[in-house]
Amino acid sequence: MTDTTTVEYPLRDPASARERILDAAYDLFSRHGLQAVGINAVVEHSGVAKRTLYRHFASKDDLIVAFLGLREERWTKGWLQKEVEKRATDPEERLLAIFDVFHEWFQDDELEGCSFINVLLEVENRASPVRQATVQHLATIREFLEDLATEAGTRRPADFAARWHILMKGSIIAAQEGDRAAARRAQDVGRIVLAREHAGLLEQS
Repeated sequence: MTDTTTVEYPLRDPASARERILDAAYDLFSRHGLQAVGINAVVEHSGVAKRTLYRHFASKDDLIVAFLGLREERWTKGWLQKEVEKRATDPEERLLAIFDVFHEWFQDDELEGCSFINVLLEVENRASPVRQATVQHLATIREFLEDLATEAGTRRPADFAARWHILMKGSIIAAQEGDRAAARRAQDVGRIVLAREHAGLLEQS
């Protein structure tokens, strides 16, 4: 009788499969948008079976919502906020530092832009869970700006944050058009906004 050795391969960790799917979706959606990327592309890019993908994400919309959450974690908090906080301690200087960070980003030949803005342009249905998630993630950015505006002593922090966010979004669109100096132009406008804010505070005092 011949002895045989059975080799047991470990079962693939479901969590790692989910992470591979999300990493693939992140790469594809952020670079190419939502409409251009189908489930089959995510399956191929992640190396998992389609049934595995649907075990973790019931639909493409569910996958996109998860991608947007990962985008907030990596882009908004893990990159933008950390870079801004690293470059300055004064709240006003942090507001201006946003555009220093953007300027470096805008020099990338493969600039993918802001996924949240891109999704808003692609998804017109206001009732869509994807659009609603996008709106909420953009609100998270304004919350960060409002915190800085509050620390800077602005008169109406929420309104100030909304105006500053418009500068940010506008500079991203301009950069996608090809204006690599867009962040510097937005920063110049930001300095004017801050100067007017200071003038208004002096008038009130």
